Amino acid sequence: MKVYVIDDLISEILACVQRHRLAPGAYARWSLGEDRDRGINPYGCADAANILYTIGHFTRDAAEREAEIKALQGLQDPETGLYREETHHPIHTTAHCSAALELYDQAPLFPCYALQRYRKREDLYELLATGIRWATHPWRDSHIGAGILPCLVNTGAVDLRWKEWYFSWLWEHSDPESGFFCCGDKKAPLYEYMAGGFHYIFNHEAERRPLRYPERIVDSCLSLIEAGLSGVPGAKRLALACGFIDIDVVYCLSRAMRQTPHRFAEGKQALERLAERYLAMLYALDPETDPSFDDLHMLFGAVCCLAELQSALPGKLLTTKPLRLVLDRRPFI
Repeated sequence: MKVYVIDDLISEILACVQRHRLAPGAYARWSLGEDRDRGINPYGCADAANILYTIGHFTRDAAEREAEIKALQGLQDPETGLYREETHHPIHTTAHCSAALELYDQAPLFPCYALQRYRKREDLYELLATGIRWATHPWRDSHIGAGILPCLVNTGAVDLRWKEWYFSWLWEHSDPESGFFCCGDKKAPLYEYMAGGFHYIFNHEAERRPLRYPERIVDSCLSLIEAGLSGVPGAKRLALACGFIDIDVVYCLSRAMRQTPHRFAEGKQALERLAERYLAMLYALDPETDPSFDDLHMLFGAVCCLAELQSALPGKLLTTKPLRLVLDRRPFI
């Protein structure tokens, strides 16, 4: 793989975030599309903070920081303690916004009142076992099963004992075939369990927890990358637009590779191949008109992918300011 200097791409990303700025601290998620809500949005505010942190443009101005903190804190429902946005489950939105506040060493103003029952082991296990459609929607519902941890951790609601319960359940429900997580039947495609598994794996990484089957995760990710880049019929395509499927597989593979030497050289080669295709895709987009680039949440997924690739492939993706993946600071994106 050749060396890429991507400062010009980072400049386009910064310009996109600035186009979404409505007022100090307030950001829209979308700036294009007549059918889109172009007002202040929880993902707009959270993703602007996340992107700026990642690309090295997190503000140092005290007044700006205060405005950004107040905007994020002000979007919380004081009665339930949750954040809401129409495209995601409230647990995902709450985890995402509380994680963005952590970048400022801050927290939401209120506890997550609606989630306090899950501080009990029996209720937590009920949520993980029956509140997630493991057979059919493991990706979508991982927002719930993984999001519960940062919601409660970021608001200071749980202790080490609770974390032991949580990770013990996931250890017991690690799939020896795919390496990811499942409770009961598996009917969804492999990429669904990988993309859902991504959310649980970054919780493991944040809490310095071991994966039970890292070798199988490597096998699964290599299979998905080969199929996704080769256009195998029925495979989930990769490197098509800004979004999250690419960071999902890159992160799962690179972090599993930290826990096992299994197929290490093949893993590096797969990441290099994906990186080249991914950069070609991003440079082919028009940053001012492409809808995936304009969606700050989808753009954030792309920025995360660039940051993880830069870390996993030393010396191959160069930026004046090294990218900082927010997941290396705290969980949830």
